[in-house]
Amino acid sequence: MATRAGDDRAAIDRLQTAVRGRVVGPDDPEYDEVRTVYNAMIEKRPRLVVQCADVGDVMAAVNFGRERGLEIAVRGGGHSGPGLALVDQGLVVDLSEMKGVRVDPDARTVRVEPGCRWGDVDHATHAFGLATVSGIHSNTGVGGLTLGGGHGYLTRKYGLTIDNLLNADVVLADGRLVHASEEENPDLFWALRGGGGNFGVVTSFEFRLHPVDTVVAGPMFWPLDRLEETMRWYREWLPRAPRDVYAFYLVAEVPGEPFPAELHGEQVCGLMWCSLGSEDDTETFLKQARDVADPLFEHVGEMPYPALQSMFDDLYPPGDQWYWKGDFVRELTDEAIAVHRQFAAVPTPKSTMHLYPVDGAVHDVDADETAWNYRDANWSMVIAGIDPDPSNAEKMSEWARSYWEALHPHSAGGSYVNFMMDEGDDRIRATYGDNYERLQRVKAEYDPDNVFHVNQNVDPAA
Repeated sequence: MATRAGDDRAAIDRLQTAVRGRVVGPDDPEYDEVRTVYNAMIEKRPRLVVQCADVGDVMAAVNFGRERGLEIAVRGGGHSGPGLALVDQGLVVDLSEMKGVRVDPDARTVRVEPGCRWGDVDHATHAFGLATVSGIHSNTGVGGLTLGGGHGYLTRKYGLTIDNLLNADVVLADGRLVHASEEENPDLFWALRGGGGNFGVVTSFEFRLHPVDTVVAGPMFWPLDRLEETMRWYREWLPRAPRDVYAFYLVAEVPGEPFPAELHGEQVCGLMWCSLGSEDDTETFLKQARDVADPLFEHVGEMPYPALQSMFDDLYPPGDQWYWKGDFVRELTDEAIAVHRQFAAVPTPKSTMHLYPVDGAVHDVDADETAWNYRDANWSMVIAGIDPDPSNAEKMSEWARSYWEALHPHSAGGSYVNFMMDEGDDRIRATYGDNYERLQRVKAEYDPDNVFHVNQNVDPAA
């Protein structure tokens, strides 16, 4: 491969010889492709990208970066909002080619390599009528979502993604491969469950699976001027709803197909449903929502779980501009609902606000059992400014920031780490709360020199 003047060509040649994957630099024709991530707002130019084919490649890449003093970023699905999957003038350990999935239907487990996206996992597990907890987009990367905690349609019933993580294989900062579970390196296993990419490069995840095949799911929209009464109803209804029933609250603009033409461009609030019960059982809860306010539109029915997971994929393809802000929410006060109504008119057609439930089974786990600290939160909120046109980037970013600033006093204080931009140390500490000092101690044991710091970083304990 070609490299720029000043690079140690012999060392890079040795790295290429040591790995089975490709080593890509700025002068290679595929460079722009391999440095492209989901958020088109991100523009970074790594010195090298190592497209790892296996664990040996990961070990070689980490050793190379550490020994040569290069900053190291780790890329799985490439969905990091602030672009932490890349690093300027550093080395990217690119895991996107490591995409193996192995289901054990008898044990109800699945082993997943770190380059997989959740659609890869859903495809493999659905053949056996099984699924695990993930997000709401099939093209989200497994690694980043899991290490941040992970929540989605199955969360009220089966907890967070990390509550279903059984073990992991991890390449540490010194290049060693270790196994992390409740029995082996339990402190590392504790930290991986919500502590982000601070502790190493995970090369294999094993998850618990659950019997999930067909769900009753889909959207229900109300006119935006019904937000306050429907959100007040929702805050009272959700905690009392059975765990089989999930619905996240949203504000959005109705997109084009497959929605009716007369609704295209309409500003709405509403719910996105997912029920593990029967259609008859689910109808009880749909009727309760209809009784609050007549929906403009609803399309809720039986569908395979992977169809629900991929429902937003076409609406949000790679290449849009993204800016998002998040917070955990314990209570939707009247004052907070008034703020939602003030900012709910989205600035661009794809911009949105979601309130994701994180109650139910999430509350069954104590706050100190995993690095995820906000076990008493009821919602994980994200405010996302999204648009394909770069000229709209500032408009949508300012909307998201202003919306968040007005709501933050009504929040629990911290955020789901995967819904944070580059927001600084105080926000990271607020997110981990009482678990932060323990994370620092684990960091000092497994990465004392903070080799893995291109992330929502936890400083090693002194």
